[in-house]
Amino acid sequence: MLKEFRTFIAQGNVLDLAVGIIIGAAFGKIVNSFVEDIINPILGLLIGGVDFSQLKLVLRPAEGAAAEVAIRYGNFLNVLFQFLLVAWAIFLLVKVTNRLRLSSSLQKEVA
Repeated sequence: MLKEFRTFIAQGNVLDLAVGIIIGAAFGKIVNSFVEDIINPILGLLIGGVDFSQLKLVLRPAEGAAAEVAIRYGNFLNVLFQFLLVAWAIFLLVKVTNRLRLSSSLQKEVA
């Protein structure tokens, strides 16, 4: 069983997946920084100098030891925007890859 596990781990698919996860995590950090450090200040300026990530609807203010209860829709919108940027980047990557794959197969047919 240990030998089968070593063979499984040594296969290219598992290593490719590991590399993809690591690169994906790094790409996620880049997108997160892009949204928080570039997009949010611009949006904040457009909506009157508000820190976009701090937008919230307070349901119950903090009272004594009880914490504030709020719907933090600004943070939710940040995460949604980050997801859309990552999804768009992946879409473009797949589109370019498919185009390259198609042109490569057409070149093989011509040759």
